[in-house]
Parts: sequence; structure tokens; C-alpha cells
Amino acid sequence: MAPARIEQPDFSGLRATYVNCTLNRSPERSHTQGVIDRSVAIMEANGASVDQIRAVDHDIATGVRPDMTEHGWEIDEWPALLTRVLAADILVIAGPIWLGDNSSVTRRVIERLYGYSGVLNEHGQYAYYGRVGGCLLTGNEDGLKHCAMNILFSLQHLGFTVPPQADAGWLGEVGPGPTYLDEGSGGPENDFTNRSIAFMAYNLLHLASMMRRAGGIPAYGNQRTAWDAGSHPDHANPEYR
Repeated sequence: MAPARIEQPDFSGLRATYVNCTLNRSPERSHTQGVIDRSVAIMEANGASVDQIRAVDHDIATGVRPDMTEHGWEIDEWPALLTRVLAADILVIAGPIWLGDNSSVTRRVIERLYGYSGVLNEHGQYAYYGRVGGCLLTGNEDGLKHCAMNILFSLQHLGFTVPPQADAGWLGEVGPGPTYLDEGSGGPENDFTNRSIAFMAYNLLHLASMMRRAGGIPAYGNQRTAWDAGSHPDHANPEYR
């Protein structure tokens, strides 16, 4: 039985920001960028606008505060980069796998995202509510699922919403050898990776579109401002028993 024809949705107006956490500064080649390019092509073909950041090209201070120049650092480009993250409906963190784990740049980006997680939006919710997140990974060693779990858990903990199958990546043969963009790697032709990238991109678009139509996450029972003011839904106050 042939699947029913589904009308293509309208994703125009959605915005996505991709943060490439490669260790290679521009203009060095980034295999992670090769995977990003496939995902970005799907986004743009569906009317979404895309912003891209290669984190290592910027002077991002270490720390977990919104602006580390207020905490002893002379330079911190993260506040300007954060405005680009906050301008988007979708955030994709992409990076390589080293020693079976996320790159040091990936960890720094997540730490800096964490530094803004206590800020509230106009509804009294945490600032990242109403945005969706996903991740892309590349490497020639094991660790893809471990790295994806780390990134996706971090994003949802900070307030992003994670759709189904929100991760994709490519792993070459374990050990030294061709990586994603190298000739003969088989990466760009890998059906499993290409399917995963496509499903991730569309699921991010679908959920971001749903969120936009709904005006974000409903502001009931999750408002920090209301909780601090003494409104605790579904929590009985012993004083009133």
C-alpha cells in the first residue's frame, strides 16, 4: 500500500543557527562543516533562513556567566554570538568526536549557553523556552551516541525542546583513515547518515513551526516569576490545611 500523499508544510520565516564546534579555524577544512552543509541545504530549500557560527574563529572566554568581561576577562565575543542564537527558532550544535567525547569547543559553547539559562523571557519562563535544538557529529572513532546524548540532554536541561531523532552524524572506519570529506570516505554517499540528517532537519523544522504557531511553551506551571512570588501549582501548602 502506497503511503498517503502529504502536503509540504510552509517553513518560511523560521530561523536556524548552526554552531560548528570544529577545532579547525577558518579557512581550514572542517569535516563537520560537510555534514552541516547537507542539513543547511534542507533548511534553506524549505524556506528557513540559516545563520552559521564557527566558534573557534571567535574569542570566547571560559566561564558560565553571560558576559565574562564582567568577571576578569579582557575580551569575550560570546555575548554578540548569543544574540544570534536567541534570534533563531532552531539551534544545531555540531562538532567532532575526540577521544570518544565532544570537542573542547563544544563543551565551551554549552557552558556559555548555560551561563544565560537563568535569564527569563517575557512570560517569566527561562530564556531558551520556545526554541528547539539538535546536534550533528563527525569522527573516525566510536562515541557518536554518547556525544549526542550529552549535547541533547544539555540543550533540554537549559530549556530547548528536542524533537524525535534530533541527532545525526557520520563515523568512518575506526582509527586513522579518511574522514567525512576525504576522497573515498563514503561519507557524503552514506544512506544512513543522509537519512538521519534529513529526518533531523525536518523534525526540527516541524517542531519549530509548531512552537511558533503555539506561541512557545504554554506559560502555566513553569514560570520562575510565579514560583518566586509564591504560586506553586499542584503543591499543597501545609499552612492552608
